[in-house]
Amino acid sequence: MGVVVRVYCREIRGFKVNIMVRVSNIKIRLGEITDPRDEIPVLKQKLLLKLKISEKELNHFRISKKSVDARKKNDICLVYTVDADVKDELRVLRRSDTKNAAPSPDMEYKRVTYGSERLAERPVIVGMGPAGLFAGLLLSRHGYRPILMDRGDDVDSRVERINRFWNEGILDTESNVQFGEGGAGTFSDGKLTTLISDKRCAVVLEEFVKAGAPEEILYFYRPHIGTDRLRNTVKNIRREIVANGGEVRFRAKVTDIVVKYGRVHAVRINDSEILRCGVVLLALGHSARDTYEMLKRRGVEMKPKSFSVGVRIEHPQKLINTAQYGDAAEHPMLGAADYKLAYHSKNGRSAYTFCMCPGGYVVAAASEYNGVVTNGMSEYKRDGRNANAALLVGVSPSDFMSDDPLAGVEFQRKWERLAFQSGGENYMAPAQLTEDFLNDRRSTGFGRVTPTYRPGVALSGLRDCLPGYVVETMKEAILYFDTKLKGFAMPDGVLTGVETRSSAPVRINRSENFTANIDGLYPVGEGAGYAGGIMSSAVDGIRTAEKVMERYSPL
Repeated sequence: MGVVVRVYCREIRGFKVNIMVRVSNIKIRLGEITDPRDEIPVLKQKLLLKLKISEKELNHFRISKKSVDARKKNDICLVYTVDADVKDELRVLRRSDTKNAAPSPDMEYKRVTYGSERLAERPVIVGMGPAGLFAGLLLSRHGYRPILMDRGDDVDSRVERINRFWNEGILDTESNVQFGEGGAGTFSDGKLTTLISDKRCAVVLEEFVKAGAPEEILYFYRPHIGTDRLRNTVKNIRREIVANGGEVRFRAKVTDIVVKYGRVHAVRINDSEILRCGVVLLALGHSARDTYEMLKRRGVEMKPKSFSVGVRIEHPQKLINTAQYGDAAEHPMLGAADYKLAYHSKNGRSAYTFCMCPGGYVVAAASEYNGVVTNGMSEYKRDGRNANAALLVGVSPSDFMSDDPLAGVEFQRKWERLAFQSGGENYMAPAQLTEDFLNDRRSTGFGRVTPTYRPGVALSGLRDCLPGYVVETMKEAILYFDTKLKGFAMPDGVLTGVETRSSAPVRINRSENFTANIDGLYPVGEGAGYAGGIMSSAVDGIRTAEKVMERYSPL
């Protein structure tokens, strides 16, 4: 593959001036680096050779993208795209080792033009996950002074509540892995990968870095922050919102909306306080089931949507490292390996791995009494003994056996409650060894993998708490994945159930202007059915805030 060179441009007094050269497909073999501190010096020399310039002609450079090419286990490479500031761009381009040259795509975020309608009251944002936080950040910077509220706690108090649940089995239904500052993503791996292509993605990454996230998320091909670092990042975003004139309220659950003449008039908080407002951004998160029920009663149009259910599967992290990197598994430039696998069954269903957490933990993520829900979490270093990932099978509204908009919610509840019963009705999760799962027999003990789920697991048959078609598709997928990732079907791998909150089971209808059928009500993010994960939720929060700004003038 040839090296691709692009030129960054800016316009000064009507003339385009080249200021940066983008060089891609710069490869460094692992054997060329023995210490992480050697990375930048080696990369610099490779860049100079590609551009055919001396060190004096290079002002500075920055990494735009970094990935790992492990297709050949005996020749693993780090692959870079680099932006270089050089002294004579046109001359450099003419003599560079390149087959293609083109202007860099314009990735500048365009500022929104304010609308003319006046807001009588401050806009309200319900939910402080990525969608709510980034909507609040943008609105606060432009003088709209939003009021953000969440039913859960600030992140520090939330950690205390969650640890109590994990250690003692005492669940707080208002402040848990699903609810509270930062949303569900705060207690995950902090993954920032996304399938969407949007200029706002770069904005989200830059804002995370400004708030304390590691700078490498700007260029690494599978960026993550880790739950430990994400907590402080979330707090810093909240602090800026407040410094910009916004207001933040915790333990403030929106229990009703007041509608007059077809538009939002107010919200009711904690069944008592009435807060007047004409604009409400509903950044609920995918687990706000009681809020969905309230919206349905108030005539908000919504429909069930597809999602996925399954289990968490755990392996030794060393096994995954070896499967992906071979003899280079322990190289200091590689870190903990991950994977992403998919399978399409002849029965018409698909299975896939999701939210893979290298060196991570399976966590208890229930938000309602008498239900068991699992999720995955990793810290920034990803240095835990086990790897885990969701192993999921898609389900659709045709599986819910009802036309009710909230039929998917009841579908989730059914399997969560059965998992609660299978685990012993104390929030322990049902678990089964892979070999036993494949052969429909109960497990009697653990082998090389010690499950990480807290409060603990109970050996049980997962068929008791999952649909039969999900179980059968998962069986096929495990055997298929073993042909792609050696050891995936290891006999003493551990499956822990159930994972039901892969995405929202509901989509709240919204117009081209992002409003629901009630004017002034803006469904946003994953809970509204328009995103999946931290990045896409944050981007949808920004897009929704832009729609508010395009209509209304700042306060």
